[in-house]
Amino acid sequence: MYSYEDRIKAVKLYIKLGKRAATTVRILGYPSQKYLRQWYLIYNETGDLPKNYKRTPKYSVVQKQEALKHYFEHGECFTFTQSVLGYPCAHVFNDWLKQYKSDDFFEHQPKCYRAKSIIPSHKKKEAVIELCLRERTAISIAQELGVARETLYKWKEHFLSKEYAIDMSGNKDCHEKKEPLQKQVDDLQQRLYQLQLEHDILKKANELLKKDHGVNLELLTNREKTNLIDALQDTYRLTELFDAVGIPKSSYFYHKARLRLPDKYAESRERIREIFDSNWQCYGYRRIHVELNKTGHRLAEKVIRRLMKEESLVPHSSRKRRRFNSYYGEISPPAENVIARDFNANIPNHKWLTDISEFRIPAGKVYLSPIVDCFDGLVVSWKVGTRPTAKLVNGMLDDAIKTLNFDDQPIVHSDRGAHYRWPGWIERLNDAELVRSMSRKGCSPDNAACEGFFGRLKTEFFYPRNWSNYTVDEFIEEMDRYICWYNQKRIKMSLGSKSPVEYRKSLGYLT
Repeated sequence: MYSYEDRIKAVKLYIKLGKRAATTVRILGYPSQKYLRQWYLIYNETGDLPKNYKRTPKYSVVQKQEALKHYFEHGECFTFTQSVLGYPCAHVFNDWLKQYKSDDFFEHQPKCYRAKSIIPSHKKKEAVIELCLRERTAISIAQELGVARETLYKWKEHFLSKEYAIDMSGNKDCHEKKEPLQKQVDDLQQRLYQLQLEHDILKKANELLKKDHGVNLELLTNREKTNLIDALQDTYRLTELFDAVGIPKSSYFYHKARLRLPDKYAESRERIREIFDSNWQCYGYRRIHVELNKTGHRLAEKVIRRLMKEESLVPHSSRKRRRFNSYYGEISPPAENVIARDFNANIPNHKWLTDISEFRIPAGKVYLSPIVDCFDGLVVSWKVGTRPTAKLVNGMLDDAIKTLNFDDQPIVHSDRGAHYRWPGWIERLNDAELVRSMSRKGCSPDNAACEGFFGRLKTEFFYPRNWSNYTVDEFIEEMDRYICWYNQKRIKMSLGSKSPVEYRKSLGYLT
């Protein structure tokens, strides 16, 4: 509180400096600019300032008495008192309590409120036990004792907290008398409980979210954390789960409300799964995006990728396998490497690639011999058999030659396998006036485009499936079906999101 002399001095200096409040406050060090202007207005109207200046209190004595009375008669719960009366703030109320305890707050009102609300310690313990058993509602227990519902939960936290070591009778030496061995047992039990909680969270993350064991919980999204908490809330308290997974309470209830909303992508999820399953489960989000656009179903690529992740639709990835080797030595002179790793072709039937690949299934071994056109990756012809014989390779070449036009003379490139150096193969090429080309010895990149076709075929068709219940004939039938799909329907992004057959039809090579 400023004295009369201090206020007069401030006002006169304020007038002398041309009513510049900031400068006046900086020179004197007091008061605030707001108070200075108020003092000036009073001085300007009356010609002086009041000698005994005293601010009108915000709350009357009656209001303070009513607030303290309600506080003591309802279990000493400030939150309940504030919600009922609408005043005061916690800071002001704490000052009233201090004054009340010092016997200088009320002049005519006796201190009798606290005596009316004293509840024995054993009654509080019984109320907490009844609250934990959940045989009755918290509101009915609170009404019976004449306290607020929030007070019950304060008693519960006091009795069941980790740090609780003294009872409500005030025996503060109980904690000091506690034997060290018992304290160690309690610490170990608490540690074991915490480890079990962490184990259950990681286990649920593996089962529910398909995460690896030992996943970093900080990397999970809030939606995934919400799913984890929902799965474990019957076993652990929500507050424990919030701390364990690292999610705020508000974020949890926000995502829980979002999960109850109807899924606007329900139809899209079903359509994406249909496309994924009908295309040998090898389409990624880019190809699925193209297929959806064809049917007029517009979705962003990022949305498709997210939906595929949520539905666990993962296209098959490549795995290394030992490949079949058809090299049996220098049976005849090798042909020159005409292709020279240039696998680009501007027209169909200009560069052909061929090779043999082995497939091992429980029923036996199967061999595939195809011819791949470098123009668009179309499989011109193929033969599948149980032995890598000359009949298999020559039959494939005969079928490919039948597809040629009169003026087509493609380059036929292969590795140095024995099948491509036998007289029957060489005679067929010479009769059709086709050009031979061979890779260097032991250099598979010289025939990389054909090896790439085998890699895609095994990644998408062979490796992801269990062939234990298939006979050889059934396996060959499935492979023929896949190659037909590969030519006619499988999207290639390099061809403008078209299959090889669709691409040729768009250019007029096929009708």
